[in-house]
Amino acid sequence: MIHTFTGQKHDSSVTINIPDNVQNIENGQVKKNSIMDTVAGSLARIYRNLWKHTGIPEIYETKRIHDRSNDFLECMCEVIKDLNHKAIQDGMVYAAVLRAVERGIPEFVTRVCKENRELVRSTNELGRSIFHYAIECRQEKVYSLIYGHDMRSAISTITDHSNNNMLHMAAFLSPFSQLHKIPSAAMQMQRELQWFKEVENIVAPKARELVNWTDHMTPRELFTKTHSKLLKDGESWMKETATSFTVVGALIVTLMFATAFTVPGGYNQDTGLPIFIDERLFMVFIISDATSLFSATTSSLMFLGILTSRYAEDDFLKLLPTKMIIGLFTLFFSITTMMIAFCAALLLILQEKPWTAIPIILLSCVPVTLFAAIKIPLLVHMIASTYGRGIFNNKVDKWL
Repeated sequence: MIHTFTGQKHDSSVTINIPDNVQNIENGQVKKNSIMDTVAGSLARIYRNLWKHTGIPEIYETKRIHDRSNDFLECMCEVIKDLNHKAIQDGMVYAAVLRAVERGIPEFVTRVCKENRELVRSTNELGRSIFHYAIECRQEKVYSLIYGHDMRSAISTITDHSNNNMLHMAAFLSPFSQLHKIPSAAMQMQRELQWFKEVENIVAPKARELVNWTDHMTPRELFTKTHSKLLKDGESWMKETATSFTVVGALIVTLMFATAFTVPGGYNQDTGLPIFIDERLFMVFIISDATSLFSATTSSLMFLGILTSRYAEDDFLKLLPTKMIIGLFTLFFSITTMMIAFCAALLLILQEKPWTAIPIILLSCVPVTLFAAIKIPLLVHMIASTYGRGIFNNKVDKWL
């Protein structure tokens, strides 16, 4: 079959004959190209999705922004190095430094202050220096820069327009944006005390008794006033947590005490000794049972100690967190050893058919895993906050 096309141009006709086999080849090539384009497009989309989920584009973009910010900072430092105090205020330079303090960017603060030392001595509209503002915003990285400054003692004596010194700033309640990062009210109170104690070590002894003009209070009195609600919330959290875990600990003590005298397999009627006394699994059972009993008893006593505490402010710094750490750790250890005792007893009873005990033993790991998943993060956070290296760095290299 021959396809004929006729075109008109300048009153002349042109006839083109295309064989069938050529037409079929062209159609097949078009379909092949369409399939190839579809496959290539799909592969390209898959590649883009995989590349996006690796996080590399975000890292690259962050690095690019960081480099451009450094370039801008260098240009800014060239301009501000010779400015006087009025020019710094009018040019919003000090406002930029305060914004960096608020967001916790110590690199910006140190770089700018090195170029113009007037910024360290400058104050905002309330008469507060960058270190006063760092304490107010609870930015520990910026505050730690004071340890690398030669005039640390002089800076600590600065007071604002209301006669508030640095310790008064630590006595005010932390901003909500900083408090909500800490998991419980008790640990929030602990963090506030850590800030107060840290600043207290910097200021002169006379500054600890300085009375401000707004509240007519010393720093300690102001701390008590502003943290009264947080203190009550921390006390409630401690009591509720301790009450819940005391019940669990008491149940484990009762169960393990009863189990110690109702051993698997029973007793030999002639000798009065347990039937499985020569079995290794029996020793595992007895040791695990006793360990669980002692651990649960210790845990219950620690939680009872929390319930009967006086809940003074300073108790939240070390005493109460330590009791909670010991109570949680021993309770977790008690639950773990209780499950080991259960598995050992089960294997003793089902020695002839051990395969039937395997699913039950696997299921016994569920409560231990659930407890670990729920409470271990809190325990780790509490240990790090109480006995870790702390949030402050008093070994900052000299920078000014």
